[in-house]
Amino acid sequence: MGDVPGASDRVSAQERDVIFEITRIGDVQRVAAVDVASGIEVVVQAPANAALVDVRNLALRKLQRALKGGDDAAGGEGGDGRPGKLV
Repeated sequence: MGDVPGASDRVSAQERDVIFEITRIGDVQRVAAVDVASGIEVVVQAPANAALVDVRNLALRKLQRALKGGDDAAGGEGGDGRPGKLV
Protein backbone atom coordinates (compact mmCIF):
# COMPACT_ATOMS: atom_id res chain seq x y z
CA MET A 1 0.00 0.00 0.00
CA GLY A 2 2.67 2.59 1.06
CA ASP A 3 3.48 4.95 -1.81
CA VAL A 4 1.31 3.19 -4.38
CA PRO A 5 -1.08 5.74 -5.94
CA GLY A 6 -4.68 4.79 -5.34
CA ALA A 7 -3.83 2.15 -2.73
CA SER A 8 -6.64 1.25 -0.41
CA ASP A 9 -6.99 -0.65 2.83
CA ARG A 10 -9.92 -1.84 4.90
CA VAL A 11 -10.05 -1.93 8.71
CA SER A 12 -12.66 -2.39 11.39
CA ALA A 13 -12.97 0.55 13.78
CA GLN A 14 -15.37 0.21 16.69
CA GLU A 15 -17.21 -2.57 14.84
CA ARG A 16 -17.54 -0.46 11.65
CA ASP A 17 -15.87 -1.27 8.37
CA VAL A 18 -13.79 1.63 7.08
CA ILE A 19 -12.06 1.76 3.72
CA PHE A 20 -8.95 3.95 3.38
CA GLU A 21 -7.77 5.21 0.01
CA ILE A 22 -4.32 6.78 -0.09
CA THR A 23 -3.24 8.76 -3.15
CA ARG A 24 0.06 10.58 -3.49
CA ILE A 25 -0.11 13.77 -5.52
CA GLY A 26 3.32 15.36 -5.78
CA ASP A 27 4.47 16.33 -2.28
CA VAL A 28 1.05 15.65 -0.74
CA GLN A 29 -0.80 12.50 0.21
CA ARG A 30 -4.58 12.48 0.10
CA VAL A 31 -6.25 10.02 2.46
CA ALA A 32 -9.96 9.27 2.10
CA ALA A 33 -11.78 7.27 4.79
CA VAL A 34 -15.18 5.80 3.87
CA ASP A 35 -17.63 4.21 6.31
CA VAL A 36 -18.96 1.16 4.46
CA ALA A 37 -22.36 1.06 6.21
CA SER A 38 -23.33 4.71 5.68
CA GLY A 39 -21.19 5.70 2.70
CA ILE A 40 -19.95 8.80 4.53
CA GLU A 41 -16.52 9.86 3.27
CA VAL A 42 -13.99 12.27 4.72
CA VAL A 43 -10.70 13.39 3.21
CA VAL A 44 -7.51 14.67 4.80
CA GLN A 45 -4.34 15.87 3.14
CA ALA A 46 -0.86 15.74 4.61
CA PRO A 47 2.74 16.06 3.47
CA ALA A 48 3.89 13.02 1.49
CA ASN A 49 6.55 12.31 4.12
CA ALA A 50 4.04 12.17 7.01
CA ALA A 51 3.80 8.76 8.65
CA LEU A 52 1.00 6.71 7.09
CA VAL A 53 -0.24 5.48 10.47
CA ASP A 54 -0.61 9.07 11.72
CA VAL A 55 -2.49 10.23 8.63
CA ARG A 56 -4.80 7.20 8.72
CA ASN A 57 -5.55 7.84 12.41
CA LEU A 58 -6.33 11.47 11.60
CA ALA A 59 -8.72 10.41 8.83
CA LEU A 60 -10.34 7.84 11.12
CA ARG A 61 -10.91 10.41 13.89
CA LYS A 62 -12.39 12.83 11.36
CA LEU A 63 -14.71 10.09 10.09
CA GLN A 64 -15.79 9.17 13.63
CA ARG A 65 -16.61 12.82 14.30
CA ALA A 66 -18.62 13.04 11.07
CA LEU A 67 -20.54 9.89 11.99
CA LYS A 68 -21.52 10.99 15.49
CA GLY A 69 -21.84 14.72 15.00
CA GLY A 70 -25.06 15.12 13.03
CA ASP A 71 -25.44 18.69 11.74
CA ASP A 72 -22.50 19.91 13.81
CA ALA A 73 -19.98 17.67 12.05
CA ALA A 74 -21.51 17.90 8.59
CA GLY A 75 -21.59 21.68 8.45
CA GLY A 76 -25.12 22.63 9.36
CA GLU A 77 -26.07 25.98 10.76
CA GLY A 78 -23.44 27.99 12.63
CA GLY A 79 -25.46 29.55 15.52
CA ASP A 80 -26.16 32.79 13.63
CA GLY A 81 -28.33 31.28 10.88
CA ARG A 82 -25.60 31.19 8.26
CA PRO A 83 -24.30 27.90 6.87
CA GLY A 84 -21.06 26.60 8.26
CA LYS A 85 -19.69 25.64 11.62
CA LEU A 86 -18.55 27.92 14.43
CA VAL A 87 -15.11 26.97 15.64
